[in-house]
Amino acid sequence: MPSGSQALRDVAALSDIELHGLALRGDEAAIRTLTQRYNQRLYRIAWGILRNGADSEEAVQDAWIKAFTAGAPFDGRASYATWLARIAINEALERRRAAERRARLLEGQGITEMAEYRARLADGPVSHASPEESAARAEIAQRLQRAVARLPEAYRTVFVLRDVEGLSIEEAASAMGVPVQIIKTRLFRARRRLQQILEPELRAALQEAFPFGGERCAALTERVIARLLERQKGEGS
Repeated sequence: MPSGSQALRDVAALSDIELHGLALRGDEAAIRTLTQRYNQRLYRIAWGILRNGADSEEAVQDAWIKAFTAGAPFDGRASYATWLARIAINEALERRRAAERRARLLEGQGITEMAEYRARLADGPVSHASPEESAARAEIAQRLQRAVARLPEAYRTVFVLRDVEGLSIEEAASAMGVPVQIIKTRLFRARRRLQQILEPELRAALQEAFPFGGERCAALTERVIARLLERQKGEGS
């Protein structure tokens, strides 16, 4: 029987669709491969809506649970990556709507002060740049992240999908469920608002922004697997 690391190497060459089929049957190696492949993208997408690290992690975790159960069956009409992005967007939007409902309820009860969550951002990926270069890029990434957080949500989500994650215009439109022309308009306006911040190190800064890797990525994967196993036990009892 192959070891855990060998199993991961064996499934790494499979397509997303093949891995998804295995994940639906509870194959842990397939689940780990898919989550490691897409965790950062889904986290960035959720952050683009929620602007909060902890909430974004929870949204991604719930998105994976839906993806690996009957909660959101893959119909093949969009690419697997786009399908996952749509689930993450829906989870983040639902979480934000729930927060807004709670806020209105608290306001109605006369509570005027509400504590804001602090976003917890992990260290970025290991870089071979000099300490001075790394420090400069980290500062650019922090300024960029703060600037993106100030964009209106519609612009922010499109910007993350297109310029941070590299989805095509058509994929972003499919993920958000809006016409292509609306995506183009929102993206143009988002870029225009961020132009001064993004020049000239746009691409380098984006690679460092919204990090989600290492221990955080692994921990989220373990939580997803634990929830799926618990769900399977409940169904079998």
